[in-house]
Amino acid sequence: MEELFVKAPVKRVYFKLALPVVLGMITTMIYNLADTMFVAKTGDANLVAGITIGAPLFTFLLAIADIFGLSGSSVISRLFGEQDYELGRKISSFCMYAGIITGLVLTILLLIFEKPILTTLGGARAATYGDAADFYRVLSIGAVFIIFSLIPQNLIRTEGLAIEAMIATMTGTVLAIILDPIFLFGLKMGATGVGMANVLGYFVTDVMLVLFIWKKAKFITLNPSKMKIDGSSLKDIVAIGIPGSITNFAQSFGMALLDFSLAIYGADKVAAMGITQKVYSIVILVIVGFTFGAQPLLGYNYGSKNWQRLKEILQFDIFVQVVYAVIVGGLLILFARPVITLFMNRPDIVNAGSYMLLATIITTPVVGIVLVYTTIFQSIGNAWGAFIMAIARQGVVYFLVLEGMRFLMGYHGIVWSQAISDVLTYVIGFFIYRKSLDLKDKIKDSAKLS
Repeated sequence: MEELFVKAPVKRVYFKLALPVVLGMITTMIYNLADTMFVAKTGDANLVAGITIGAPLFTFLLAIADIFGLSGSSVISRLFGEQDYELGRKISSFCMYAGIITGLVLTILLLIFEKPILTTLGGARAATYGDAADFYRVLSIGAVFIIFSLIPQNLIRTEGLAIEAMIATMTGTVLAIILDPIFLFGLKMGATGVGMANVLGYFVTDVMLVLFIWKKAKFITLNPSKMKIDGSSLKDIVAIGIPGSITNFAQSFGMALLDFSLAIYGADKVAAMGITQKVYSIVILVIVGFTFGAQPLLGYNYGSKNWQRLKEILQFDIFVQVVYAVIVGGLLILFARPVITLFMNRPDIVNAGSYMLLATIITTPVVGIVLVYTTIFQSIGNAWGAFIMAIARQGVVYFLVLEGMRFLMGYHGIVWSQAISDVLTYVIGFFIYRKSLDLKDKIKDSAKLS
């Protein structure tokens, strides 16, 4: 492990850890698109609505998984850099069993409070309640499999097992893609079938991850005798995990706020923004994959106080993010109209969508740097920095900017509010980074000691 994290060339180890994460995320994205297409092909509007109503439950379960998966990998990678492998073992065991227990408890609570939760999600109408409830129940029963899958997937990457994490993710996702049409069109299982395809895919991913831990992991463990940790370690996990989970909720909040603000300008504007966000999410998914992939490398070198290497990793991480964003973003801006046309060939929506895509994509390089800042704050244990970044870009900052721009510029202000929020969040992240991690001084101090 030391050979990979400490001695291997930065570029080679960066891509070895990050590319599998990117490919795994792209596979998941393909499944989401295929799933949407399969459900739409049924022609059953109530089924489509029912699945849509139940979808936020996925976001919630993934946010819970982030508490133990992202935070666990952050703390463990830092401990591995400090050569404290025993505490790393304990935290890995704790995170996985905490995820299992949380999933089981949530299953009970979600089933008990099904009706009020579905009503809150918008499923109170008689026409859609049946499909929404069928989908919701399957996800609730399978909550433990969904939550657990993200935890070892993040943890084993701290040992450099990024390819194994990708294989497990892709296998489960491909299985779900195969099962979806079988359950929907072959067995006529409706929303229950869609839910089962999802849960079975996660279950297979879980099984493969457990096998990889058993066969290949040296320090990440499922040994229940190791799961007891001290209060300080628990505090570290929660302090980093909560901001990670908040990011998921902030994203949902930002999208809901945007749709609500655009609604008064007509359905075509909402539809155009929906298409824009779908295209944008594909671009951002790759950026997120690179940042998540680099996180164990950042944490390890911070823990080992290898400041010069940490600086090189950060610089290369930012370089990759900006170059990718400029190239892909530039192409999307140039070909905005044909891209929007692929989704819906209506002049009003193409015009609005191409304009929205320009306003959304133009700050993508800044977003890449924002995500690098967020990752480094998580990696070094800066809980407040991670928390501020989690609630800023699509939370507090976005809300304030959106309200102000809507008041000043109406429709155009709404469209450009995310770009302004991105820039402001970057400025906030830059100052937190400069205050919490002055690598120039650390490198100088390290040179004096040597």
